[in-house]
Amino acid sequence: MAGLRTAEGARRAGYTGPIRFLGAEAHAPYNRPPLSKELLQTEGHGHDEVAFPIRSALEQGVTWTLGRAATALDTARRVVTDEAGDEHPYRALVIATGLRPKPLPIDDHELAGVHVLRTLDDAVALRAALRPGANVVILGSGFVGCEIAATAAKNDCLVSIVTQSGVPLERALGPELGGEVRRRHEAHGVRFFTRDSLFGLVGDPGVERVILSSGVMLECDVLVVAIGSDPNTEWLAGSGLDVSDGVLVDPGLRAIAEAGTVVPDVFAVGDIARYPNPLFDDVPRRVEHWNLPTETGRRAGQLAAAQLAGEDCAPLAAAGFAPLPSFWSDQYDMHLLAFGMTYLADRRELIAGSLDDECVIEYRRGDALVGVCGIGMRSAVQAYRTRFAAPVARA
Repeated sequence: MAGLRTAEGARRAGYTGPIRFLGAEAHAPYNRPPLSKELLQTEGHGHDEVAFPIRSALEQGVTWTLGRAATALDTARRVVTDEAGDEHPYRALVIATGLRPKPLPIDDHELAGVHVLRTLDDAVALRAALRPGANVVILGSGFVGCEIAATAAKNDCLVSIVTQSGVPLERALGPELGGEVRRRHEAHGVRFFTRDSLFGLVGDPGVERVILSSGVMLECDVLVVAIGSDPNTEWLAGSGLDVSDGVLVDPGLRAIAEAGTVVPDVFAVGDIARYPNPLFDDVPRRVEHWNLPTETGRRAGQLAAAQLAGEDCAPLAAAGFAPLPSFWSDQYDMHLLAFGMTYLADRRELIAGSLDDECVIEYRRGDALVGVCGIGMRSAVQAYRTRFAAPVARA
């Protein structure tokens, strides 16, 4: 998505030259949020149901090289090498390699029945396993884990969530709202094993039981690993870019080298880009919220077009970049919508409604508003968007 939005942004900014997409997946760009919801539940749905439309501006002068991962970047020669050994020269490079799920923290002994969810193919494989009556154990209680749990429960699976947190979504929502999310899951039969972790697996040839560190043993036909993600930056080793956590970029989404200098013809977008957001403070962060591939793509496309036209991009980059992160999640009949960086808060306050119905919660760091989240009450939550318009001082 981030790469596609960058290409669209470059075209809108006047770039008419050739564009090449190089991607590890065999599929053209598609929307990922439905993978843990509609697509995971609806038999027969595939790429056609989640594919992004390719706009007319990208129908000409675009080459798609799919099913090939990038393996190396040489910024001096301006060349990307792919896994087939082919070299792809560039005048401007956009790094949009995104994330991959963290692996199972113990040896799975190649047992069948262990799943992750990041790609379309992952979702199709998991969907086939979520048959009624299946014992589904989900490792992790973030958004992906909770959304899979809701879908599996609606499919009449027997669902257990194992998490090291005290409540689901604790980092993003805090203990109060996270506790309400747990209550609603439990009302649909989901069991929680909190402050716990995976110790071992039993089965042959597929997983049959999981053993937790607490000693609890759970029947398990399907084990879903949803404990977070890692940025896909290994292929950038030796490139000279700062890839200590994703790709460090300046406000123009231009990559920054290990030496601290800007690499003007290399950009990074989406989940992999790490940058400061002056709405909150000056700390560079990777932010994985769903709207930021679009925001970073538009920004990088504008800068890339200017760079390719031979313009001085420094003034444009210096104008700053302050996108408002947002995320949403549908679980059962519960709709969560949030803006800001709720996880920066040191205190939370219920502003409207009640936790067991619809509500709005403000998230503050000191006196500064850093986030808002609501269950329902969409218009009330949307009204907060203008309250993030001015930079706030770091507490």
